Amino acid sequence: MTEYRPSALIRFRTMNGFRRALLGYRRTDVEDAMSLRDARILGLELKSDAQREALDELEGETTTLSGMVLEREREIRVLDQRLREANECHDRSIASLDAITARLEELEAQARGQATRIRMKALREAVEVSKKVKALTDVEAAPDEEIGANGTAPEPADDGVFAGRVKLEIGPLGDFSQLVGFEDAVGQIGASEISVERFSEGRATLSMNLDQPVELLRELEELSNVDFKVRHTAPDNLILDVDEDQGPEQRAA
Repeated sequence: MTEYRPSALIRFRTMNGFRRALLGYRRTDVEDAMSLRDARILGLELKSDAQREALDELEGETTTLSGMVLEREREIRVLDQRLREANECHDRSIASLDAITARLEELEAQARGQATRIRMKALREAVEVSKKVKALTDVEAAPDEEIGANGTAPEPADDGVFAGRVKLEIGPLGDFSQLVGFEDAVGQIGASEISVERFSEGRATLSMNLDQPVELLRELEELSNVDFKVRHTAPDNLILDVDEDQGPEQRAA
C-alpha cells in the first residue's frame, strides 16, 4: 500500500478537498469526485456531439447552397449566351432593315426621276405639236369671233354641263409642274383621252373626252389648285383665265 507523506496529503487535500482517512482518502469523496468527473466528461461529450451535429447540418446546408449557386451560375451563363445571340440577331435584323430602307429610297428616287423625265418629254412633245397646229388654230382669238362648224356661234353649255369631246384652254400657268397638276385634276373628274395640244407663253390647250355629262367648271373649282375665271364657254370649248392676283407660290402649288 502506498504511503503518503503528511505534507503531500495536506497539499492534495488542499487542492482537491478530500478528507484524509486512516489509510488514505475517504472512499466516498473519491467516488463523488470521479462521478463529478464522469458527469463533466459526459456533458462535454454530449456538447461535442451536439456541436458535431450542428456542424454536419451547416455543412449540408453549405453543400446545398453551393449546388444552388452553381446551378444559378449555369443558368446565368445559358441566359447570357441566349442574350448575346438575341442581340446579334437583332443587330443583323436592323442592318437588313436599313439596307432594305436604303434600297427602297433609292428605287423611289429613281422612280420619281423617271416619272419626271417622262412627263417633261411628253410636255416637250406637246409643245412641238402645238407649234405645228398653231397655223391651223388661233386659240388667242376673241371668243365672240369663234364660229362653229355649221357657220353659227356655238351655244353656251347648259348649266356648265359638258359631255363628249371638249377643248379647254387655261393660262397663264407658272410652269410645267402647274400644268401637270391641272392635268391631274382633269383626270380626276372622269375625263379620258387627255392630251396637251399646246403650251405656249404660259397658256395651255388640253383636249379631253367626257364619256358622261360632267359639271366641268364645278369639278375643276373643287379639284384644281389654281383659281380661275371663265372667259368663254361653249358646248365643246372652254377658256379659263388664271387669277392674276394670286402669288407665284400659289400658282405653282
